[in-house]
Amino acid sequence: MSTATNKVNMTAEQFSRMSKIIYDRSGIHFPETKKYIIESRLSHRVIELEMEDFDQYIAYLTMGPYQMEEFQEMFNRITINETSFFRNDAQLSVFEDRILPEMLEARAKTKRLRIWSAACSTGEEPFTLAMLLHRTLGVRLSDWRIEILGTDISEKALSVAQEGIYTSYAVRTTPALMKDRYFKEDGRNFILDDTIRSMVNFEKHNLKDRMAAKRHGIWDIIFCRNVLIYFDDDMKRDVISMFAKQLAPDGTLFIGHSERIKTLTDDFTQLQIPQGFCYQKNEHVATSKGV
Repeated sequence: MSTATNKVNMTAEQFSRMSKIIYDRSGIHFPETKKYIIESRLSHRVIELEMEDFDQYIAYLTMGPYQMEEFQEMFNRITINETSFFRNDAQLSVFEDRILPEMLEARAKTKRLRIWSAACSTGEEPFTLAMLLHRTLGVRLSDWRIEILGTDISEKALSVAQEGIYTSYAVRTTPALMKDRYFKEDGRNFILDDTIRSMVNFEKHNLKDRMAAKRHGIWDIIFCRNVLIYFDDDMKRDVISMFAKQLAPDGTLFIGHSERIKTLTDDFTQLQIPQGFCYQKNEHVATSKGV
């Protein structure tokens, strides 16, 4: 360990073991080219725990009595929860102007709509969807049973979401009218409106856990944006397959603008909507086209 640089060096073998632990528990894949990320972000943690090297840390992470708690701590340090309200506004416009009206019409009899925001980080995405629903339904909102669930593997991120207090950086892409309507400015912070907060529930969930996903039943709309980029192809296939099982026959899946799943699944067809980056099940697309 080098105290001069306040850094603990990581060997190739240690990185191999660490990356396997991360992959086995979260599905996130760190290739060898990303070794520096793990090394730099966990060096301080090794020093905080007064350990000599990563071998001791790996033992603590896998055999110690606090291994589950430490995995959370480690995960919080190696991941960057880069998000904001109204991120990728063009795609959100597709949701609000095209997909949402169609789904509300399809659910007009039951008046029940279920939306899952998977890997939601600190909650900006599901709260944004809640605002769009609130704006769309207006006074009709009380007639509907709206269920929005935000899930993430990070307890730290979810605690921020549940508090509903954000910095100016989080609202940097929020339209001025929406910011004025749904936030109260308090010094440097922006406090989210209680009505919007009450529309969203949060829960810890690992995307590797199919049984946990199954317990939540079927969703009408699933958002999983800018998450698949952290997975290898095997994990991507597993997650997409899980979404296919948990999505309603006429439901819609939204993914990130830089993500592609065409070669990884036989379950979904991408809708030809500019800036939509959304998919529906093959059977539904074929039916809607009269095939």
